[in-house]
Amino acid sequence: MFCQFFVTLPSPPSAAEPNPRPKLSCMMYQRSCDLGLGVPFNIASYALLTHMVALLTDCEPHEFILQMGDAHVYADHVVPLQEQLEREPRPFPTLRWTRPEAELRAAGIDGFRTEDFEVVGYKP
Repeated sequence: MFCQFFVTLPSPPSAAEPNPRPKLSCMMYQRSCDLGLGVPFNIASYALLTHMVALLTDCEPHEFILQMGDAHVYADHVVPLQEQLEREPRPFPTLRWTRPEAELRAAGIDGFRTEDFEVVGYKP
């Protein structure tokens, strides 16, 4: 896997948005993509990484873009994936930091701990 971050600079301040922040996006290229198991895990992982880097760089997390090379479904995943596709989608959960953002920034990328993340509204 390979990922690249890029920043979109904000528009000038306005009454509606007096302190606009730059937006951070992440594009990931994945050579071999197991659509049943691997890709969903990788999307969640790199979306989380995007939020972490955005926090550390004082940006707003924006987009996660995934480019796939060899995308495939294994034969024993077909029936479970068909069942999953018939389900009604649920609202996406949100991410909340449990420590103050200033403390997380001071700790740096290696200072994050599992308990720093709270996933709100996750309904498996």
